[in-house]
Amino acid sequence: MATLTPRLETSPEIAPSLAHGEWVPWVVLAGVVAVLGPAEAVTTRSFGTSGLGHYLAVTLLLAGAVGLSRRWPGLALGLVWLVGGFHMATGIRPLVTELVVVVVAFATARWGGLGTVWLAGLSIPMAAVIGVVFMGSGFILLSANAASSRLFPAAAAGLNRPEIWGAVSGVAILGIPWTVGLAMRSWDRARASRVSLGLAEADVASAQRESEQAREIARLREGQARLAHDVHDVVGHSLAVILAQAESAQYLRDDDPAALKATMATIADSARSSLQDVRQVLSATQQTATQQTAARAADLDRLVEGVRSSGREIIDSEVGAPRPLPPELAAVAYRVLQEMLTNAVRHGRPDRPVHVERH
Repeated sequence: MATLTPRLETSPEIAPSLAHGEWVPWVVLAGVVAVLGPAEAVTTRSFGTSGLGHYLAVTLLLAGAVGLSRRWPGLALGLVWLVGGFHMATGIRPLVTELVVVVVAFATARWGGLGTVWLAGLSIPMAAVIGVVFMGSGFILLSANAASSRLFPAAAAGLNRPEIWGAVSGVAILGIPWTVGLAMRSWDRARASRVSLGLAEADVASAQRESEQAREIARLREGQARLAHDVHDVVGHSLAVILAQAESAQYLRDDDPAALKATMATIADSARSSLQDVRQVLSATQQTATQQTAARAADLDRLVEGVRSSGREIIDSEVGAPRPLPPELAAVAYRVLQEMLTNAVRHGRPDRPVHVERH
């Protein structure tokens, strides 16, 4: 019987629960970001008049994005967008430490859901365009009306400015890790498919082996049943004949030792024939047994005479001309006549003849 083993398979689009050890690198990296951001702002005096608090807020958001990027890539992507929005709202300069967003870009493509993957992919060029528009136009803390009047002219005028190349570089810096993450994601899927295919092939091979074993067991049991049936037929017939002969010997005259000896000889012949039949059934090869049984099957007359010698009256007749039978059919005919004579001796009335008619 094939055994079905349940397996739980996780899709790369759904991040599984992480072991405690897998949290450590991301927590450590988030701690490093939380320390390096303010240190860089203090060292380079980047905060100027904006205040160090703005950089602390940006650093905390960025550290949170890095720490959550392995388990919740979508949430990490949202925090990165908050960092970008905070920059545009406050006008503070970006820090070199913020290049750690490449980790988030990689994580969204590597472990994020399908929506997160494509949202992160679209966010990279969108961030570049927004950076060109707002940095090139000097747009910081303007009203919506002023933005609508200056947004597109500033973008057109900034096409020849260095920020264009900065945006291209930013797309490359963020696009490369995102592409690498997507490639590793595809490789994981291919590997999972190969593993699943290997498991399926192993299951099929196991099922085939078990099916072959089941067929072999069925074949052996069928042979065992056939053997038991043949032994039953042979022994049952011989014992029935021997019993009938022994019972008839009780009615012989005491002064007729020749008849008693003839009956005992018949009993011995029946036992000897039964022993020979059993040996044939239990012979080593089925072919030998079939050939021997087929040879005996032609001697239906001796089978009838064996029962007649027990004292039962048998009327034997033939219809038509005898024809040779194939060995298999000859064996079947022999066994059928043997079983029928056995039933007649066991269950028939002793004072009535047994009719045997062969067509």
